[in-house]
Amino acid sequence: MHVRTFFRCLFAVSFLSLTVLPVQAEPLPLDHPCGTLVKKYLTAVVQQDWKTASQMLVPSSLERRQLETVNIIKSAPTMSDEENMLSGYNVKGVGDLVKMTPQEFYQVDREAWHKKLKLTPEATKRKQETLKVTVLGLVEEKDKGYVHATVRTSQETLTDKIEELFLISFVTDPANPKNWLISPEMKDRPVITPLDGSAPKQGK
Repeated sequence: MHVRTFFRCLFAVSFLSLTVLPVQAEPLPLDHPCGTLVKKYLTAVVQQDWKTASQMLVPSSLERRQLETVNIIKSAPTMSDEENMLSGYNVKGVGDLVKMTPQEFYQVDREAWHKKLKLTPEATKRKQETLKVTVLGLVEEKDKGYVHATVRTSQETLTDKIEELFLISFVTDPANPKNWLISPEMKDRPVITPLDGSAPKQGK
């Protein structure tokens, strides 16, 4: 065999050995409970049923969001800036946000955000009536206890059709391992596992 050809073959084999890894995620049937849950969650979001949506999210993620928002408001440079930040929450002061449960805060936070969008009732109704949720696939990372759902949504405004692709991750409920909860931060924040063996934490 020519020397150059030999090294080409050797390189190809080495490349494959570096890139082909054992499959860690296993496909799940679409009738898995997470398939139903992801449709329920996205429907609740479009229907602006924040109470239902809040109960489907990992509590620690909601707590983090509440704490981050409260700290940002408390760090406002002036009282006027703080009042502007609080204007959409319909509260007397930042202390009211602190007293809320994470689920209650999620509800008022989502309501405040949607008020800023200033969608007309007609446009909101049209989006809700035309929503379609298609679960494209579910995979499970058994070693980590995760299920990931790839979902396509379709909805219409008064002028346009909007299609979006989502990756939504589920973890088991610590309070009830038979239940699944959505971890909204999983695709946005790295999971950091200390090398000393302590519990993993979510990065910023």
